[in-house]
Amino acid sequence: MILSMSGVVLLGIIVFLFFRKDGLKASHALVCALFGFYLAGTAIAPSITAGGASLAGLLGGIKF
Repeated sequence: MILSMSGVVLLGIIVFLFFRKDGLKASHALVCALFGFYLAGTAIAPSITAGGASLAGLLGGIKF
C-alpha cells in the first residue's frame, strides 16, 4: 500500500511539474489519467503492477 501511494504521489508531482513548467495542457493530463484508470482494469494490469514492484525492489536495493 505504501509503495502504490508513493507511486501515485510521485506521478502526481511529475504531472504537476509538466503542467507548470513544460506546458502540459489540462486536457492532456485528463487523457493520461483516464488512460491509467482504464488500463488498471485490463488483463495487463497485474503485469504492470509486478513490473512496478520489481523496479521498486531493484531501486530499493541500490546502495550508495
